[in-house]
Order: sequence, then structure tokens, then C-alpha cells
Amino acid sequence: MSRRRTDGLKGVLYGFIVALLLPLLKGLFRLRIEGREHIAPDESYIIVARHRSYWDVFIMAAALGASKRIHFIARKGLMRTVAVVQPIIRTFSTVIDRENFGRADFRKMLEAIRRERLVGLFPEGTTRKRVDAKAGAVRFAMMTGKKILPVNIVARGPYPPDWPFRLPRITASIGESVTVDELRRGIAGETSKSELSRLMSDRLMERVDNA
Repeated sequence: MSRRRTDGLKGVLYGFIVALLLPLLKGLFRLRIEGREHIAPDESYIIVARHRSYWDVFIMAAALGASKRIHFIARKGLMRTVAVVQPIIRTFSTVIDRENFGRADFRKMLEAIRRERLVGLFPEGTTRKRVDAKAGAVRFAMMTGKKILPVNIVARGPYPPDWPFRLPRITASIGESVTVDELRRGIAGETSKSELSRLMSDRLMERVDNA
């Protein structure tokens, strides 16, 4: 099967899943979506958000809409989920070993970001609290020239949800995209590469929080 036909079938399946998700999320969380006007129709993006719940993946997908297929970067541990979810993860994500991240995982991520028009990343890499965001999104944007699109998931109430009675109200706000050059602006030229990546990543997460 040709790559174009495969992508077309993926797009149809993805659109169907998101179309089913949207009323569910609106019913559960009274989901509001803001800022879709910041998505340029034919632009390629690395899409980033903070990661506090496994619901974040579905909310990000719903925020961009059924016609904007996102390819996610997923950690290997997710493949231990219920069997029915595993084919969906394989179809719409690149799976990496976050705990033992190596060159093969790096190459897989870089290839996916170059290949796919929209790639979803959660720079914190985990839903655990008080974890600093990794600089991967910034570094891959440097290597591919892609813009970064921030998504701010704001929950009013317990999040992750406190089932079955305490559910949050959620707003997903899509901010204006940002380039690597904009994130780098004003940082001293003699800054080391690792420190530069850290500062740029901090600026990126500020953009996420203010989207």
C-alpha cells in the first residue's frame, strides 16, 4: 500500500476517533477550545503542552480538531495498557523508551518529526508533579526548522479527575506559534549549548502557560 493511501486511511480513522471523543470530552469536562485561529492550514508544527493526566493526549487531539491528525511521541510503558488501546498507540505514535533513551530512540523521534506534519510532545515526559520540562522539543525544532505550537490545558477542579463525581471544567487554549529564533532572542551569545537549550525550554513552557 502506498504511503499516500496509508496516510489517507490514517486520517479518516483519526478523524472518526476525534469526532467520537469531542462530545465525550464536552460532556465529561465541559471542554472549551480556544485559539484555533492560530493554526495555519498548511504549516508544520511541534505541538507542546504540560502533562498532568493521560487525558491530555485526547484533549490535545480534540483541541486541534478531527481534520488535524497529530502524531504523538509515546513512552514504551503505554504498551502495557489494555489490548484494545495498543493498536491505536502504534498507529498514531512513535514509541520510545523514555527510561533508557538512546540513539535509536533519538533517531526514531527525529525521523517522525521530519516525516509528520503535526507532532505532539509533552516536554515533561511524565504526569508526575514537579518535574522539569526536557529540552527535546526545542532541540528537535532547531534540527527540523519547525515552529512550535503551545497548548495550555487549564482544569478548574481536580485533574486528573477524581472519579466518579468530581470532574474538572477544562479549557484548551492554543497559543500563537513560536520559532526557535524567537525563543533564542536576547540570550547571550557565549551561553553554553546545554544552558541555551534549558533557557529556551523555560521560555517555551512560559508560552504554554500563557497560551
